[in-house]
Amino acid sequence: MSSTTATATATATAAAIGQGYKNNRVGPVIRACEISRAVIDAAHEDNPGREIVVDDQMAYVRISTDGELIIRRATLEEALGRPFQMAELELNLATFAGRIETTQDQVRFFLTKTL
Repeated sequence: MSSTTATATATATAAAIGQGYKNNRVGPVIRACEISRAVIDAAHEDNPGREIVVDDQMAYVRISTDGELIIRRATLEEALGRPFQMAELELNLATFAGRIETTQDQVRFFLTKTL
């Protein structure tokens, strides 16, 4: 990548981040680890009909959609091929967008007001 292309990409990314508060995106930012791929798979499976955006930054993965995103424990267990406790997701959650509601069986990222 040329330095001009890299600069243009960095500028576009910075502009998009600067506008981040002006959208209805919700979802987790997961540290890159064993469960990040499973969370991506679960986001797609547990939210049919929603456009799921995955931004893989190597050290972390941002997963988002508009309005509401649900991740179910059963889906994570299926993707991982082993038992899973939602607390394990919380340990690898760097941050998130929106509000969060957790139970033993799922985590829900959502907005109470939309733009």
